[in-house]
Amino acid sequence: MSLSSSLTSPRTTSFPGGLRELAPRYDTLLCDLWGVVHNGRQMFAAAIDALQKFRAGGGVVVFITNAPRPQGPVLDQIFDLGLPRDAFDDIVTSGDVTVKSIAARGTDPAYHIGPPRDLALFEAVEALTGVAPPVVGLEEAAYVVVTGLVDDAVEVPADYAARLAEMRRRGLLMICANPDIVVHVGDKLIYCGGALAQAYAAIGGETFLAGKPHAPIYEAAIERASRARHGVPIDRNRILAIGDALHTDVAGASAQQIDVLFVTSGIHREELHPGGDRDIDRLAFAQRLADADHRPLAAMPHLTW
Repeated sequence: MSLSSSLTSPRTTSFPGGLRELAPRYDTLLCDLWGVVHNGRQMFAAAIDALQKFRAGGGVVVFITNAPRPQGPVLDQIFDLGLPRDAFDDIVTSGDVTVKSIAARGTDPAYHIGPPRDLALFEAVEALTGVAPPVVGLEEAAYVVVTGLVDDAVEVPADYAARLAEMRRRGLLMICANPDIVVHVGDKLIYCGGALAQAYAAIGGETFLAGKPHAPIYEAAIERASRARHGVPIDRNRILAIGDALHTDVAGASAQQIDVLFVTSGIHREELHPGGDRDIDRLAFAQRLADADHRPLAAMPHLTW
């Protein structure tokens, strides 16, 4: 049984020296990708080693990511970065959840906000249903699909204010394929689709967020874990989620009554590792979590064995 048992969130957070100290309590890992296993430019060797050793001990690893593309293109990306196949069993993306949401709207015309590479979402819908959903201009759209900023290297959410205002005026639903607010690409912090969803909700717009921290992506990931175990049901008390974002990874898993290992050197590294310190600043950590609705079971700077 897990340390937090039936609690939504543990009262205190431990600071283990590695995943090996937690691994005997769990059969399944639901592991984030960006910020835990890679930074968009390179894989983290220690994290890969930890996942391989967990699987070698009989555990199942399912990647659960807010990448706004179906799993096929995401797999291509992480294999290109050097991820070995024996580090995981399966993957579920917020893009996979978004595909189902788009498919449910049939032939309603959609307006897309995001880079052209993310149009793979609509190709996946056609492959699933046999029908290509029309992608149109904003003036013709019945709803909006956001996968990110069109040019996240230079744009910020304020650049979309006029467009969001027009969407709100027309009462359009925004389906957000990536609820992350920001992510590190190497050392650069860039905005994600969740930043636009946040801005749209702030002016009264209706949003549907496909990935973490919302339930559908966890349900899909647990189903994939069961499939990896040849259909054996998954005990949630034996699942450990791993992630680097308090508002998505920690909040989402905690809401599903799943224990969480928080990797502190991801998007929160400036506040939890000031000056690039290797160790967690325990005072900053306590202050950051003082008013949080959810607390991780454990925290470590990087995922290691």
